[in-house]
Amino acid sequence: MMDRIVACLATFVAALAVAGCASGPTSIDARWVSPSIDSGAKVQNVLVIAALRDSTQRRMLEDRMVEELGTVGVNASPSHRVLADSPEVSEAQLRDAVSAAGASHVLITSIAGMTTDVRITPGMVTGPGWGPGWGRTPMGPSWGGMSRYYNTAWARSTPTEVRTTQNLHGDTRLFDVAASEVVWSAATTTVTNRSSVPTLIDGFARLVVETLKKDSLV
Repeated sequence: MMDRIVACLATFVAALAVAGCASGPTSIDARWVSPSIDSGAKVQNVLVIAALRDSTQRRMLEDRMVEELGTVGVNASPSHRVLADSPEVSEAQLRDAVSAAGASHVLITSIAGMTTDVRITPGMVTGPGWGPGWGRTPMGPSWGGMSRYYNTAWARSTPTEVRTTQNLHGDTRLFDVAASEVVWSAATTTVTNRSSVPTLIDGFARLVVETLKKDSLV
């Protein structure tokens, strides 16, 4: 019996550890790897593009992604060095940027949408109990004092709690330049109100590169 209890506790602790790892600001919702990829080939040269309207955040994300790719031996370049901020880029402009960067692959991240989660925890109000505030009793004035009644009033009322969470949904795709096709993609969700922008970008870049490595692409 004791062995079963210990085993259950160990399983519970392991589940908590996994949940803790998955509860960061960014999580992978789904990912796909093209079956046409050579299992032995590794991506070596990448042009990183952040398709974001905010030019500062674009540069921050691209630079951080380049840095993270460098830790796994990938030669990466940020697109802001070869592509100007623009809502549209032609195929010719993009291929010129790829050529200038000497890249064999292009990693593009974009925002797919945003959702808001609202969680409401109902409040609770209970009536006054017998004892404090009901006058002098043989138990002494402290039992029935006005201050005691006032203090217990705070414990009887729990206000309603409303929590709003902003979720940013991202779409990241790895393109093979020679084949001009997507060879890897990942859908992500980032909880934006948990951390600052630099911290969110740092965690996002690290998670994407870790996933690419897990999928044996880098």
